[in-house]
Amino acid sequence: MKGVRWIVTVTVFGTLLYPGVLSGRSGDDNVIQAFVIPHSHMDVGWVYTVEESMHAYAANVYTTIVEELVKKKHRKFIAVEQEFFRLWWDKVVTDEQKQQVHQLLKEGRLEFIIGGQVMHDEAVTELSSQILQLTEGHGFLYETFGKRPQFSWHVDPFGASATTPTVFALAGFNAHLISRIDYDEKDMMQKNKKLQFVWQGSPSLAEQQQIFTHTMDQYSYCVPASLPFSNRSGFFWNGIAVFPDPPKDGIYPNMSLPVTSQTIRAYAETMVANIKQRAAWFKSNHVLWPWGCDKQFFNASMQFENMDPLMDYVNQHRREFGVTVQYATLSEYFQAVHNANLTWDTRKSRDFLPYSSEPFQAWSGFYASRNILKGMARGANSFLYACESLFTLYLLRYPLGSIDKLWALEKIQHLRWAVSEVQHHDGVTGTESPKVRDMYMDHLLRGMSAVKLLMAAILQEALNGGKNKLDDPLPYSQDTRNREDDSLQITVYNPLGWNITTVINVTVAYSMVNVYDGLGNAVPSQIQKSAGSNSTFDLFVLVRLDALGYHRYIVKTKNSTCTKGRDGQCSEGQTSYRGRVITFNRKLVRKLRNQGGRLLRLMNECYFLTFDEDTNLLHSITDRSSQKTIKIQQEFLEYHANGDIRKGPISDNYVFTANGPAVSVSKSIGMELVKGNLVTEIRQYFYSNNSAMANNYEYAIFTRMYNVPKGYDGSLLCRRVEQEYMVGPLDLNREAILRMTTDLKTDRTIFTDGNGYQMMKRQYKNYSYNTLARNYYPLVRTAYIEENGTRLIILSDRAHGISSQADGQIEMMLHRRLWNNKEWNLAYNLTLNDTSVVRPLFWLMFGSKSTTSSLYQSGMALEFRPVVAFGPTSGNVALVQSNKMHGETAANSFSLPSNLHLLTLSVPGWQYNSNHTKHLEDITRVQGKQSQPNFRRVLLRILHLYEVGEDPVLSQPVRVNLKDLLKPLGTVASVEERSLTGIWNINTLQRWKWRTSQQHDMEFNKATRRLNEEFRVTIHPKELRTFFVYFKQ
Repeated sequence: MKGVRWIVTVTVFGTLLYPGVLSGRSGDDNVIQAFVIPHSHMDVGWVYTVEESMHAYAANVYTTIVEELVKKKHRKFIAVEQEFFRLWWDKVVTDEQKQQVHQLLKEGRLEFIIGGQVMHDEAVTELSSQILQLTEGHGFLYETFGKRPQFSWHVDPFGASATTPTVFALAGFNAHLISRIDYDEKDMMQKNKKLQFVWQGSPSLAEQQQIFTHTMDQYSYCVPASLPFSNRSGFFWNGIAVFPDPPKDGIYPNMSLPVTSQTIRAYAETMVANIKQRAAWFKSNHVLWPWGCDKQFFNASMQFENMDPLMDYVNQHRREFGVTVQYATLSEYFQAVHNANLTWDTRKSRDFLPYSSEPFQAWSGFYASRNILKGMARGANSFLYACESLFTLYLLRYPLGSIDKLWALEKIQHLRWAVSEVQHHDGVTGTESPKVRDMYMDHLLRGMSAVKLLMAAILQEALNGGKNKLDDPLPYSQDTRNREDDSLQITVYNPLGWNITTVINVTVAYSMVNVYDGLGNAVPSQIQKSAGSNSTFDLFVLVRLDALGYHRYIVKTKNSTCTKGRDGQCSEGQTSYRGRVITFNRKLVRKLRNQGGRLLRLMNECYFLTFDEDTNLLHSITDRSSQKTIKIQQEFLEYHANGDIRKGPISDNYVFTANGPAVSVSKSIGMELVKGNLVTEIRQYFYSNNSAMANNYEYAIFTRMYNVPKGYDGSLLCRRVEQEYMVGPLDLNREAILRMTTDLKTDRTIFTDGNGYQMMKRQYKNYSYNTLARNYYPLVRTAYIEENGTRLIILSDRAHGISSQADGQIEMMLHRRLWNNKEWNLAYNLTLNDTSVVRPLFWLMFGSKSTTSSLYQSGMALEFRPVVAFGPTSGNVALVQSNKMHGETAANSFSLPSNLHLLTLSVPGWQYNSNHTKHLEDITRVQGKQSQPNFRRVLLRILHLYEVGEDPVLSQPVRVNLKDLLKPLGTVASVEERSLTGIWNINTLQRWKWRTSQQHDMEFNKATRRLNEEFRVTIHPKELRTFFVYFKQ
């Protein structure tokens, strides 16, 4: 969280303190009912690590809250982020406190809101990561307490995505709460009483998953910071949390004046004035008054002992004030609003991004902050995705396997926790302090290491019967340069629900190799000198993998013994293709560039690419199927940021404020061409100094095109142009972008994805202030520009900022290094002095709408690339057909249609009974006792990738027989459809209906969701269906 923007000043309160203004409205019907909701905003990271926060204040919040709620029955509290609560529950709480928590929940005085591990960011997080962290928290709450959160409290994410209301609706929520939206839009909504509305976040699901949404007013989630009668903060009698240790005398900084006979009137008038001001911005007489802020209620006794008499005083003077106050939970507030039965406006699928808090405070900088952390977070989630399905396959296919299930689940849970944690709105955003960044990275690396051990054990047992050790696997590619073996065993696993043909990259220390499959047949491969190295080589191997399939490959040096097939004969496959490096002269950057005088033409089955030999820059891309060509130029530029607040607006972790137009960084450009039969690679090096040595460049682009041999399905592989960028280290106060300029006529309109779930049309807008930064949007995975159905598509492996500042143009912010002298940023070390070198990966696609219709499938293929494990071979080991266990054939292998995505296949291990009534009985009966995880329950989620009407074929509903689909995994015994996080049976979930002016009947969709005896389901566009599947043993 970054400081809340306070608008109302002491002067305003002084005006409201005149007696006539405070008089209440006549008649009880006009009395304003204020719901005072005690809460503490507890960032899982940001400035302080989780461990530091637990020690300084977080543990004390829950300890003292429970103590104070037990004392008096009218007191209440809402708990939001689960990570701190779970740490308190597991490491701090006593048995007596556990019993008290159960009782408080039963009485409804302690309420869990959101229920996820964290309050996730909404701009740069990817859908599956959002669902993971929400599921992690919900599973714990439901298993431990039988509680199912039904309301959100997204008060601090920096902007509001249209994906989030859909996610929360699918999770069974009845209402959604947001806060940080554009200052000018919030001002307008306040004036017109439009802060509450029914949000249809998905255009395809529309009313089916709409949700009532409450926008916090200008005070956001805190009470007024200033008091007209005191120079201390308002309504925070416990003061401000102190780090690293709580003060021994209990005296904290900035403790509010106690409520006494001398101060109670002034407190009451201040409170009532603020309640009335807020009431004027809403349609009903119900006012949500959030009592709390960051790191509050670490001494709940001090808080309640002062608020109790103050609220009594206000209620005793209700006729004078025209206000009543009561402690409340969030559900009580929303229940009152719902009971009012008012008619609400409908908001379609528009989001609230980007977010600006002030005219020169556009919070679009964090889309690119800490690029390495963003890449690590996404990579860890992808790795977890692969491990979850591999472990599920192992349990189903090897029920008597030697791997300890509890040990395996523990390893997976390490990474689930770490990936969930980093989704926090001050985590993957890159807005945290360096030590908190290190905490996230450490937790992710430890979690990945734990999962690597498990995956290596599974593959070793499945493929080798335990004979040969497999080293820990890594996603996507592997570096083996330190190995001394003359042969290498590579195992590649495809976690996707589709068959794929792709290329993996292995770094080796030898220049001539042969590659064979599990049957001893030669496999297409290419080896070439690594960029910038004289001692290592890049080995590209073409792999063909079934859905949820894995294959083994043997890499042998040219002089080693060949691999024998099943007939015992040596397979005389050809040596890997040797990539030949051609170096071009370095070219000076001139004003007149990309003239096309001498063009280098490269091609595969799908594209022609041309590079201008006079500039060493990309010149054009031609789609061979349609013969459509775009001229395109790529260049790196930097925005220069102001670091002195005395000289104007600054850029920081959060905010992007350009100090003038972007400046070109290159004085000259070098180029190498690596030609090969499988891969064609162009290496471009951008130099800021004409006399710089060959390896002394700050920017580089590595472009790869793949040539798919006959006999392989190259429909997806050849349609992507892979580009890897290298950026950094940057000079101080620089924000680096890659700009693509094309001849498409786009009117500065760009399409970007919302959290990898749906595409959002972004039309360029002019503002009075800060227009450039306010036209930056988050690129999570997919973006494109188009003209008359011809598209240039960008797919990314991590989040970036993206914009279209000119016709036919795209610019992506890739990296930032900033320092400023703002006191706030210096005090908390939030200056983003990031000296790293970053290497993000992109896939480009170009062509007509029909020829690029696989963009979503390609996006998932980039997101969830194959996992590669490697190890030594021991002589001529017995070769196996790696993906044909138990006699599996292609006819009954698992495979989904191309418009459906296998979002989740896992064994969560939850112990709860899926029958809610029986589960509540179990909690009462076995409270405090440890039960064994359930390894029979499989969690399955399937997502339809397309919108209604987006594609004539791929947008059609899909009929799926789950029994047949899952047959390769085992015999299905039963299937239950569940809510998104699994805690509701979909047939018993009854979400609140909110009256709108556009109400329609929604019963049709309910009928199509029921499962029949054959477990057939129809999945409609953009539907995300969740199931518990049980297999016969």
